[in-house]
Amino acid sequence: MPIVTVTNMFPEAALEKLGSHCDLRTNQTEIPPTAEDLKRYASESAVIVTYLSDKINRDIIDCAENLRLIANYGAGFNNIDVAHAAKKGVWVTNTPGVLHETTADLTWAMILGAARRIVPAERFTRENRFKGWQAKMYLGGDVYCKTLGIIGCGEIGSAVARRASGFNMRVLYCNRNRLPAEKEKALNAVYVSLEELLRQSDFVSVHAPLTEQTQHMIGKEQFLMMKPTAYFIHTARGKVVDDKALVEALKEEKIAGAALDVYENEPALTEGMAELENLMLLPHIGSASHETRDKMADLVVDNVLDALAGKTPRCLVPSWKK
Repeated sequence: MPIVTVTNMFPEAALEKLGSHCDLRTNQTEIPPTAEDLKRYASESAVIVTYLSDKINRDIIDCAENLRLIANYGAGFNNIDVAHAAKKGVWVTNTPGVLHETTADLTWAMILGAARRIVPAERFTRENRFKGWQAKMYLGGDVYCKTLGIIGCGEIGSAVARRASGFNMRVLYCNRNRLPAEKEKALNAVYVSLEELLRQSDFVSVHAPLTEQTQHMIGKEQFLMMKPTAYFIHTARGKVVDDKALVEALKEEKIAGAALDVYENEPALTEGMAELENLMLLPHIGSASHETRDKMADLVVDNVLDALAGKTPRCLVPSWKK
């Protein structure tokens, strides 16, 4: 039977679906494989189920003798050299369309958490430092009736925009391509330039993909365009933002606060981040709900079974070309 290797923890129900179709090899320890491990998996397997933490470069792909598919357990795929995989005839898939609502939920938790200083206030209370109500204790910013700027209005950005109606917010967006008029109307969103969005928004939320054009699209110059009362939210891809510039902007109070779920050099934090009281730090949990992770796993299994049956997998990444 063909060998399918899963590089990290994976839902048991999904493993059971795979088990009868292949020689299934799993790593259920949450200890990520080394580069040498990944080379061995590539040389032995027909399919590898990978994670964003697995860096699948050309050296690893070149070890593949019978590899048909690299199935990423996530919407992103920047950890894989997709062009080289395509050159070698190895399919690459991801899990699109099943995590946007969950990630939008987390984005809103971050918007509210950053604005109302939830994390430092919770820590203050837990440390038994709360001695009674004070007029100026943990003052934050309002969300209701403010302006929300969305950078990248795809599935996740649109889901974030839909939720803004409940807060009676004005929504601005910038995107590589303008949305159809009917979708703009449904989202109550206005198309603007990046500069205009940054200057006008009280909350800026990033949902752009990582490409050569978007790497470090938000840096020192962009943070200086923002209001000093504005908040910056990032749940997209780490390298879209210059984290050093963000730390500088927060230290110098060029903006009021920020919340991050992704990092430029993930999992490492940029120096100075951990000490900032006006920065919320989360461990890349955008899709971390039981329901969504199970849906993602089911989609991975569908892609794997497609490949094992000799069919083109249903979720080939957009940039895959043979």
